[in-house]
Parts: sequence; C-alpha cells; structure tokens
Amino acid sequence: MIRAIIYNEPGNAEVLRIVEREKPRCDSNEVLIKVFASGINKPDIFQRKGNYNAPDGIVQNILGLEVSGIIEECGIEVTRWKIGDQVCALLAGGGYSSYVVVDERHCLPKPLNLTFTEAATLPEVIFTVWHNVFQRGKLLPDDSILIHGGSGGIGVAAIQLARIFDHPVYVTAGNDDKCQKCIDLGASIAINYNTEDFEVVLGSNKVDVILDIIGGSYFEKNINILKPDGRLIYINAIKGANVHLNIGKIMKERLTISGSTLRNRNAQFKADLAREIEINVWPKIIAGLYKPIVYKSFPYKDVIMAHQLMESGTHFGKIVLDW
Repeated sequence: MIRAIIYNEPGNAEVLRIVEREKPRCDSNEVLIKVFASGINKPDIFQRKGNYNAPDGIVQNILGLEVSGIIEECGIEVTRWKIGDQVCALLAGGGYSSYVVVDERHCLPKPLNLTFTEAATLPEVIFTVWHNVFQRGKLLPDDSILIHGGSGGIGVAAIQLARIFDHPVYVTAGNDDKCQKCIDLGASIAINYNTEDFEVVLGSNKVDVILDIIGGSYFEKNINILKPDGRLIYINAIKGANVHLNIGKIMKERLTISGSTLRNRNAQFKADLAREIEINVWPKIIAGLYKPIVYKSFPYKDVIMAHQLMESGTHFGKIVLDW
C-alpha cells in the first residue's frame, strides 16, 4: 500500500485527506517513481475547487502535476531509464502520492546540483514557460518581455529563463518586497500593481512579448504597450476571460494573441517539449544559471497548510510537499 492525498468533493483546503491505496502499475511505456517531493501549482487549487478537471483517463481526485523521485520499476518497452535513476516528471494529475506512474518520455534527469525538493519545482513551470514564451511567443534575440505575476512559480521561471537568454525583463508583482525579489532575479523593471499602473510606468518602453495570467482589465493595457508585431500570450485569466478587443489595432500593429493550456496536450507533444527543454534549458540548470526558488516545503501530512499558503498569495516562488 502507498499514501496519497485525495478529495471526494470540491471545496476549500480542508477537503484534502490522506489515504492508503494500491501501488499503481506500469504500462509498457511507463516508469514507476517513488516520489520524494511533489510541486504545488495554482491549477491544483483550481481543480480542488471544482474548476479544472483532469483530462479523461487521469485519476480525478488526486492533485499534482509534477514530482521528483527515484525510478523503482520500468515497463517492458522503456528504453532510456533504469531502476535507481533520479528523475523529475511532468504529470497530467495524481502527483500528490508516494508513488506515481508516468510516460518515460515525460521524465527528465534530476540535475545533480539540485535536491529532490528543488527538482520537483521544475517540470510544470519550465514546460509551461518554454512552450508559451519561447515557442508560441517566439522570443527573439533582443526582444523584451513583460511578465505579469512575476512572484509566482511561472513568473520566477519566466524571469530567469528570459534573463539567461539575455532578454530585457519587466514584471508586475503585488508588493514592493516581491518587486525587489524580481529585480534580484534579473528583472530590470518591477511594477507594484497595487500602487502603480504598469501601462503608465512602462510608457514608451513598449515590449515585444507579454506573458499574462490576469486577463480582464489588463487586456487593453497589454495591447497598448505592445510593439508592432508584438505577441500577447495567455496562460490564465484570473480577472476575467471576456474582454473588449479592438480588431483595428490588432491589424494596424500586426499583433498576435495566443494562449494555451499544457495539461490536456497529448503525450507526443509533451515528449517533444521535454526533449527540447533538455537540450536548451537543462544545461543552464546544471551550470547553476537557473536556480529553483523554493519558498517553503511541507511534509505531505501538512498539505492543508500548504494549500492555504498558496491561496494566501504571500509566497515568492514555489511550494513543495515532501514525502
């Protein structure tokens, strides 16, 4: 028997509880991972509240999109990994568990310079940022980027990756302390959205790419500060998905508006993305140029406290469950 964190009905953090269940079994192309740490992400909160169900075929009542650990079993068709390998992995769900199974192609080797806790913070944010900023956003040499929500897991990853590849970085965050931490990570301008209007602050410093999780009233401001041929990329719309769109301005400035969700993409897409990330990003992590920011790790038994912290919005970086 293994341990897992489940919920039976949507609700607040108190619906989460720890149970024992049967150890999952590998399909032929899967590996079984003994989990050392599970990353917590905003989509976990949305799912727990009943607003973001797992894709069909994925266990619905166990949260978790990323883990790190050691491979304990390999399916008969697995070619890359062997028992004892240290990995981190992207999941479509089920990561709040002491054991998980996952397509071998969605695993990446745990960088030796990172702890398991640090490695568990990588897959969801790195996959999301690489696809949306560098693939969909086509961040080119010398392009600038504005990152909304710079203090969260996605924001921290986006700041570091953009700076590693020598792009000017602007961010918004919720208080002056978070703004300073974004500057320390490599942002050149950090705007406290509770006291300043990012459109006014940036003024003539228009940007090439915007990564937005906010939506709502930010939409028109985003459009106004994009350079010609600029790209606006959505990965969430916390403040509303219905916005006013001036098609004439889109046409005149040749703007591109795009967005995506990662969780429901097919296995081959995620495998291709993992391969590109391992080539382009993993060497930067191994060289110490990218550093996971773990705000706090909790024993898995304290998952309710971990979710309450996530919902408070007071953290900077990632929150992790240790098994």
